Amino acid sequence: MNARTLITITLTCLIVSLLAGAAAAIAQGDPVSMDPPLLDREHPPALLETGFDSHGSRLNAIVYLAQGEGPHPTVVLLHGYPGNEKNLDLAQVLRRAGWNVLFFHYRGAWGSEGTYSVGNSLEDVESALAFLRSEESQAERRVDPGRIALVGHSLGGFLALETAVHDDSIHCVASIAGVNLGALGQAVVAHPEIRGAVTAGLEAGTGPLVGTSGAALVDEITAHADSWDVTAQAPALAQRHLLLVGGYRDTTVPLADNQEPLVAALRAAGAPHVSELVLDDDHAFSGHRIALARALLAWLQGCGL
Repeated sequence: MNARTLITITLTCLIVSLLAGAAAAIAQGDPVSMDPPLLDREHPPALLETGFDSHGSRLNAIVYLAQGEGPHPTVVLLHGYPGNEKNLDLAQVLRRAGWNVLFFHYRGAWGSEGTYSVGNSLEDVESALAFLRSEESQAERRVDPGRIALVGHSLGGFLALETAVHDDSIHCVASIAGVNLGALGQAVVAHPEIRGAVTAGLEAGTGPLVGTSGAALVDEITAHADSWDVTAQAPALAQRHLLLVGGYRDTTVPLADNQEPLVAALRAAGAPHVSELVLDDDHAFSGHRIALARALLAWLQGCGL
């Protein structure tokens, strides 16, 4: 049985496992494909343009506010590098399903104040969590501070996992085509001949970023090669509810270098709550947006928040 056959079987099993739930959901309004059949006019859904402070810089943010009095479980949706694919279609689905979604731009990215770096981005995720747990967010944004999940794509997947390593209150983490920056840094250190290609690749994404360069990012990643190796941190993640989604045709964050070693390490650590999905798609899951949305929603609904 080849890899493509295994992937087809994995996707088929996922679809079959979701059909019963999807059929029941459709009777009340399927959030993946339908608007809510009833509108709560006292507590309607809304899009709230907002922002919050992170270490002295104002970060641009929006909250997809779910309808209903709440308080609501909330997803922090973390974009990648530099963030061209923002996955806001997923935010719309989750809001229709009763989840708030916070989306923001890291320091120095897409108009947020400050200087861009990976280290700053990690701090910004912590600031986002503090923002959601504030009394203001509980009152004005109907946030349940005890039910917050992290969902990240690409670099955002790394940020989500790395944050969970150091924050025991985060129980549910989804990494979608998540990159292992530590492994990348280790590869550059071990094979200096690839530094130029990695630097050029990162430099190409600096257009919407302020205060950084491909060379600066490579220096930062290699300096943290060991501490940012999420595979080595598998024991610290072993008791979390994890969803790991990869693309079979992803050449930006290849499965063999990122997701597969992490899954193996989590299994070795005895992690009981790991869900893995591999779709026959590219880094942005361009051909499986509905399948991705349905898988993410089903996992969130079962992750215990």
